Amino acid sequence: MSGTQYVWKPTRKYILNLVYFILSIIIVVAIWPHGSNGNWFRILGIIILVSSCYLVLWLFLSHFRSEVLDVTRKTLFIILIILSFVLLTRFAINFTNQDVLFLIPFVIIPVVIQTFYDARLALFILLITIMLSGFMVPDPFVYIFMSFISGMIAIFTLTNIYRRAKLFLTALVIIISYSALYLGLNLMHYGSFDKVKISIFYFFTGNGLLVLLSYPIISVFEKRFLFLSDTTLLELADTNQPLLRKLADEAPGSFQHSLQVANLAEEAARITGANLLLVRTGSLYHDIGKVANPKYYIENQTDGISPHDNLNPVDSAKVIINHVKNGVILAKNFKLPIQIIDFIRTHHGTTVAYFFFKKYTDLHPWDTSKEKEFTYPGPKPFSKETAVVMMADAVEASSRSLLKYTEESISELVERIVYLQEIDGQFSEIPLTFKDISDIKSAFKKRLSNIYHVRIAYPEREF
Repeated sequence: MSGTQYVWKPTRKYILNLVYFILSIIIVVAIWPHGSNGNWFRILGIIILVSSCYLVLWLFLSHFRSEVLDVTRKTLFIILIILSFVLLTRFAINFTNQDVLFLIPFVIIPVVIQTFYDARLALFILLITIMLSGFMVPDPFVYIFMSFISGMIAIFTLTNIYRRAKLFLTALVIIISYSALYLGLNLMHYGSFDKVKISIFYFFTGNGLLVLLSYPIISVFEKRFLFLSDTTLLELADTNQPLLRKLADEAPGSFQHSLQVANLAEEAARITGANLLLVRTGSLYHDIGKVANPKYYIENQTDGISPHDNLNPVDSAKVIINHVKNGVILAKNFKLPIQIIDFIRTHHGTTVAYFFFKKYTDLHPWDTSKEKEFTYPGPKPFSKETAVVMMADAVEASSRSLLKYTEESISELVERIVYLQEIDGQFSEIPLTFKDISDIKSAFKKRLSNIYHVRIAYPEREF
C-alpha cells in the first residue's frame, strides 16, 4: 500500500478528560449506598448505571458542546458540579428524616450552567445529576420527578440572571412548584389531604432560598475557571470603569468611536444571535491601546496637525499597529478577562494598515518587500462576536470620511468594507453563513442611516 496511513493518537486534553470521567465514576460508585447485601453483582449493577450516565454525558458534549471537551478546565467544572450534588445527596440520606433530601437545591445547577453556557446544556446536566442522585434515595421516582420538573420550570424563568429580581422570582417559583408537585402526588396516591405533611413545606422553602447562593457560587467558579458571567460584563461595560475613564480623558475621540462601534455591533449581534453583552463590552475596550499615543489617531486630533507629517510611512504604521499590543498590555495590567482581551487582539485581524502602505508604495513603487511591516499581527477573529466587532470598527471609522450621507453612499460603504474583509480571509476561522453576513450588513446600514439621517434646516432667528 502506497502512502502513509493516518493513525489517531489521543491528545493530552483527551486523556485528561477521560481521567476526569473515570475518577468521577469511581467516586460515585464508592459513595453509593450498597446496603447489607452489597455483593459483587450489586456493585456491578451500580457501575453499569453510573457509567451509562457518564457515557451519555460524554456523547452529548462531543456532539453538541465540543468546545467544553476542548478545554479541560471546562470539563472539570461540569464534573465538579455533578459530584458536589451527588455527595450532598449521599450525605442527606444519613438523616433519619428523609424529607431533608428536598432541601438540596438542585436548581443551582441550571442557574450556574446557564450563566456560562445555555439552557440546553443546563437542562442536560441537571438531568444527569438528578439521575445519579435520585437512585440513591428510598423513593427514586418521586425524588427525580419533583426535582427535574422544578428545575425545568426554574430554567424557563432564568432569562436574565444578571437582574437580581429574577433570582428572587426563581426562588419563589421553585417553592411553589415543589409544593404543587408534592400535593399533586399525594392526592393522586391517597385521594385526600390526610397524608400531607406540613413540615415538608419548610424544606421546600429552604430549597428555594438556598438558590440565592447562586451569585457567590457563580463568582467563585468565574474566578477559578476563567469564565465570564453577564453580571461581570455589565460591570465592565460601565463607562465609569477606571480604564474606560482613562480612554475618555486621554483619547476622547477614540472613546466616542468605541461607543459608536458598540452601538453598531450590538445591533448586529441582536440580529445574528451573538452574545449582546459580550459584544458591547468588547467594543468598548477594543481601542484602549490608543491611550499610549492618542494624538497619532485622527479622531483625537483637534488642531488639524498630525504627528505623522514628521514620520516616514513605516514608522507611522508601527505606531498605529502597536495600539493592539499596547491595548493587550494595558488590559492585562487592569486585569480584564481574557475574553475581552480577545477583542483587542482580533479587531484588526491580519489586515494591512493600507493608508500608510499606499503612502509607502507611492514613494517606493519598486519595493514590494515591506508589506509585512504594515500588517497587523492578528490573530483573525475566531468567534461570531469578535467578527462582528471587527466589521463594526472598520465600518464606523470609514463612515466618518463620507462626504455625503445618503442611503446609497452608506450602503456602498458597508458593502465595500465587509467585502474587502471577506476576500482578505479575515473570517476564515468563523462559521459565518452568507445570511449572517447579510444580516450584519443590514444592521449596520440601518444604524448608520439613523445616526446620519438628514435633518431639517431650521431658519436662523433674527434678533
